Amino acid sequence: MQHKLTTYLLAIVMMPLAVFAQEKPVQIPLWPNGAPGFENLRNVPEEAKDYWVRHINNPPITVYPAPKEKATGAAVVICPGGGHRLLVYTAEGIDPAVFLNSIGVTAFILKYRLGRDTGSPYSVDIHPREDAYRAMRLVRSRAAEWGIDTNRVGIMGFSAGGEVADMISHMPGNGDIKAADPIDRLNGKPDFQILIYPGPGYIPDSIPGNTGPAFLLAANDDPCCSESTVKLYHLYRAAKVPVELHVLIQGGSYF
Repeated sequence: MQHKLTTYLLAIVMMPLAVFAQEKPVQIPLWPNGAPGFENLRNVPEEAKDYWVRHINNPPITVYPAPKEKATGAAVVICPGGGHRLLVYTAEGIDPAVFLNSIGVTAFILKYRLGRDTGSPYSVDIHPREDAYRAMRLVRSRAAEWGIDTNRVGIMGFSAGGEVADMISHMPGNGDIKAADPIDRLNGKPDFQILIYPGPGYIPDSIPGNTGPAFLLAANDDPCCSESTVKLYHLYRAAKVPVELHVLIQGGSYF
């Protein structure tokens, strides 16, 4: 779901961005041979037009490294929204990545599999979760290469991407120490969450006390996600987990 709030947020919160030199972003598949169980689809091309991307069959992360002179060691995996039908890739992927780079944070845009895409063989309940965990573990596995502190890797989710973030933020995230792939042995739990009008799905009944701190933002007139954002806020407070909530008076929704 693409929100009018996206433009407002970028204009007011993210501020005009200074132009700086940056390496060309590199796209890295989460799994070298394709997603487990769907390896035969890894060469099926995605579709991209205007602001969106869909038909994700070989889920990747796209790396936006922080400029070396600004790098803080922090990193964020970004999950764009789009109702699990598409990814709002420009406004909820590239633009946040560029902003995070400007404050010294390395960004990774996750193209997760879409369970409500036309003809999709994927389940909303299963495959975005797998992709998000794998993205977190892949980032930590190459932390030295990207100058990242493995204890400062968070997740950022917009709308349906916020649901994907919720899928992994409130679970243990322990890797499988017996996994054949060493990446799968690593911790997949985010160290912090940035949830921008997160969708109402996958909000737990309670939040464990070891959940990382959260930043929440929504618009009061958003019929989809304002109530779910406030609900998350109260759950974080009940768990005594540090949380910051911003509710804008107006933002609305395109859908």
